[in-house]
Amino acid sequence: MTQAITQSTPQNAPQGITKRITIDPITRLEGHGKIEIFLDGAGDVSQAYFQIPELRGFESFCVGRQAEDMPNVTNRICGVCPEAHHMASIKAVEAAFGVECLPAARRIRELIYMAFFVADHTTHFYCLGGPDFIVGIDAPAADRNLLGVIKKVGMDVASQVMHARQRNHDLIKRLGGRGIHLCGAVPGGWSVSLTPEMRTDFLAYADQNVKFAQFSLKIFDDIVLKNPANRDRVLSDLYRHETHSMGMVRGRNGNGDGHGADYAPDFYDGQIRVIDTVGQQVALFDPSDYLNHIAERVEPWSYLKFPYLKHFGWHGFVDGQTSGVYQATPLSRLNVADSMATPLAQAEFERFYDTFDARGKASNGRNLPVHHRLATHWARLIEVLYAAERMQELLRHPDICDPHVRQVVQARAGVGIASVEAPRGTLTHHYETDDNGILTRVNLVVGTTNNNAAISLSIMKAARGLIKGGVFDEGILNQVEMAFRLYDPCCSCATHALGQAPLQLTLRNARGDVLDRVTRG
Repeated sequence: MTQAITQSTPQNAPQGITKRITIDPITRLEGHGKIEIFLDGAGDVSQAYFQIPELRGFESFCVGRQAEDMPNVTNRICGVCPEAHHMASIKAVEAAFGVECLPAARRIRELIYMAFFVADHTTHFYCLGGPDFIVGIDAPAADRNLLGVIKKVGMDVASQVMHARQRNHDLIKRLGGRGIHLCGAVPGGWSVSLTPEMRTDFLAYADQNVKFAQFSLKIFDDIVLKNPANRDRVLSDLYRHETHSMGMVRGRNGNGDGHGADYAPDFYDGQIRVIDTVGQQVALFDPSDYLNHIAERVEPWSYLKFPYLKHFGWHGFVDGQTSGVYQATPLSRLNVADSMATPLAQAEFERFYDTFDARGKASNGRNLPVHHRLATHWARLIEVLYAAERMQELLRHPDICDPHVRQVVQARAGVGIASVEAPRGTLTHHYETDDNGILTRVNLVVGTTNNNAAISLSIMKAARGLIKGGVFDEGILNQVEMAFRLYDPCCSCATHALGQAPLQLTLRNARGDVLDRVTRG
């Protein structure tokens, strides 16, 4: 799809608004979206909006289905992160039916999930987000992609990227049944066991993943951190917001209430932790308790909802300690963690916070949260390293090849709520079933939805900082797009409004004059 950047005079605009800049579609993301930027009489940015014009109502049409079908239905929401929906869904079904997953099956699930994380983060860094740094923000748009990256750094990088994706998708296909839209989950277990031959193959994959993660971190170090212009961009105020951070963690010691514990990220399971703008814990809760902590707001100009923290309330699109806006990203997952659970990732974690002079600087002795949003790309690569090391740990477990991976499960009436960390943020599936295991309610809160308000803040700040006096070019607008791209949004996953969604239809003549508007919602 060819990107269109247009300028127009908005119809019926508020006083003082003289020009509109439309970037439609925005580029290098999954799904469809656009950015509307409104300029005042001086040519400065008055407002900027991140709009999602698509609606795919899985929450509505899944009601009435058998709950055990959901892992294979919801993974069709997206071709980029079907593994995330597959895992969150089967965990929610098990919660509703009151069944625990068998140990070997749980390890297989997490193994697949770690391979998915490596492949997904690799795609984003090299194909979606990284080209802005590697190729350059002012390079022609046709070069800011994987082919441009190859041209810049050579075929060796391309080969490593392709092999990383290939081997991890091979693991997913062999254990999950399909390379895309896997189908291996069954309530209480997994469809197939891991054979000793598979374990040998996959251990080699995991070892290669570790080396690839270290290779990618070296590229980031050389091209971003050691490049003055790129380093200054990462450390600048242009992409900095002080919002709260959310992520799933597992406590490794302590008393379990957030005091004296060492919490590390856990992508497959755990509790949800919220850290405020200065590094203090705001909440630590089980996914089943999410409605007591998160509320959702609807705005008339987007199909995508705006979650916020009930603890602070909704105060509009503002950041700061009193705002309810939060982020749920690779960066926020580092911010909520006290450490990483694997040694090589822990060393990078320490270097990360040392670079921002934030290690151990909070009043409670924790790391100060890093609020520089472009650092999310670095955090993403640290997560690749953690996921690769975790694959090694799982494959070396003595019971990983236990053939006992399936059990008989009885459907029942219940409520099932479960979360996983999708690469782009915390994903929650919420199901309610009747006595026959038929769904009576479905609600999904996905990673991009969690980040929607933060994305809007980032776009607004970047647009206001870059567009002055009505002067801009394609390179400047690409820097505005970088403000959403760092979040790795998946708009297909995010647009699942429950019930009525506002829709405005505008009828124009051939000259562009507005003849009529009809609004529903």
